[in-house]
Amino acid sequence: MSWDWQFYCNDTATGEAVAGCFGPGGKEQTYLQWMLNAWGWTLTISVLALLVALVIGSFIGIARTAPNRWVARFGEAWTELFRNIPLLVQVFLWYHVLPAFIPVLKSVPSSVLVVLALGFFTSARIGEQVKAGIKTLPTGQRYAGLAMGMTLPQTYRFVLLPMAFRIVIPPLTSESMNIVKNSAVAFAVSIPELAQFAQQAGEETSHFEEIFIPVTLLYFVSAFVVNRAAKLIEARVRIPGQSGAK
Repeated sequence: MSWDWQFYCNDTATGEAVAGCFGPGGKEQTYLQWMLNAWGWTLTISVLALLVALVIGSFIGIARTAPNRWVARFGEAWTELFRNIPLLVQVFLWYHVLPAFIPVLKSVPSSVLVVLALGFFTSARIGEQVKAGIKTLPTGQRYAGLAMGMTLPQTYRFVLLPMAFRIVIPPLTSESMNIVKNSAVAFAVSIPELAQFAQQAGEETSHFEEIFIPVTLLYFVSAFVVNRAAKLIEARVRIPGQSGAK
């Protein structure tokens, strides 16, 4: 098998070699620049979607454990809705269907719609994990917060959630890694991320092996860094008395 890695230094428009693998800027760029820009899009979408998922998932987890049955049912309905519809279908719904009912979405960039679709999809899973973390805490924790004069929202904010998040860091790590991998669905609506780069550049150059190997490694590196960062956070905030705690 003969591999040709030099094509990464070729200009994407003319196919001519560029010294140093970096084009002069503007619309002209090499395949290496294109891949790195695509990696930036993948990371940006992943980070923003994770922030959306964490914020909404926290509220859904609280709702699932709320004493008000209507709030709890809302949390359950949210979870079942977004967890049971395939992610790719949700992306298409945000991109093709919802703008017909919510006209303001027509002016929203497709990248934002993908972030919302991925964030809402993941929020249902994070909500379940936050709910599980809260339920593992002794019920006396909630009563103690209320007995100290805190309101129920304050009890969740200052007592229950800080401990629950420390408990569910391992599953949250998995969800963070999944977001990086699931961001590949963005290619379906022409977001210039890694999956879209791999498909389009492969068709243009026919160097599929040379393209998909680095792209796979970039996905691996991204997920691995998330995993290591979460492990460090877990070690620093682990609740004393848990397995492995000092």
